[in-house]
Amino acid sequence: MTIRCIAVDDEPLALGLVCSFINQTPFLELVGRYESAVAALRALHEHPEVQLLFLDIKMPDLSGLELARVIQSGQQRVIFTTAFNQYALEGFRVDALDYLLKPFNYEEFLRAALKAKAFFELKQAGTSPAAPTPAAAPLPAPADSANDHIYLKVEYQLVRVAIADILYVEGLKDYVKVHLASQPRPLLSLTSLRSMEEKLPGRQFMRIHRSYIIGLDHIQAIGRGTVQIKGETIPVSDGYRETFDQFFSKWK
Repeated sequence: MTIRCIAVDDEPLALGLVCSFINQTPFLELVGRYESAVAALRALHEHPEVQLLFLDIKMPDLSGLELARVIQSGQQRVIFTTAFNQYALEGFRVDALDYLLKPFNYEEFLRAALKAKAFFELKQAGTSPAAPTPAAAPLPAPADSANDHIYLKVEYQLVRVAIADILYVEGLKDYVKVHLASQPRPLLSLTSLRSMEEKLPGRQFMRIHRSYIIGLDHIQAIGRGTVQIKGETIPVSDGYRETFDQFFSKWK
């Protein structure tokens, strides 16, 4: 997919660097570059197709945070580019996808851009990471079921998810996609795969790849270096093969 974006920074050198990084990135399309948030806001009205803003924070007249609050209810998402780390919490509160601290290099920029790509691909596929379906909505738990569910942070909600409903978990940098048996759309949660590994009970789940944790009860078939769950083929990487082979020996 192609993500249409604009760059906003009142420092010409910083603006030029971000624009050059955008032009180096195949899945990004630079729609415009602006030296003030006011000009950027005007441009968003003229170019409603813009999806992503690379946005400086400290600017005259209208700050990047103020602009982000103005567009927060719209379709655009923001990656902040700033020299000031004290605004990171505020950046999270306005749904920023990432927070690049100046000076940053292309590798750091690309990581943030890939995070945006993952977000918009889910959105394009019909997944709504900000609005989980009723099957995954928080429900009151019975008094004796304290260990049969976990809570995931999905945007600004804590969503209750039954452990038995989790097919597999896929890592996406700072996010995870949690694939569920009860619904076609995965949940996108701001957490790490390592954190998920710690939350999930080891007797029911196993990490088989740097990017995947699988629900053992949902395995449909085991191939040579792969696992099949609900029609999806998931690879087993070399670093996890020995542990998995020990489990697989029980199937023989």
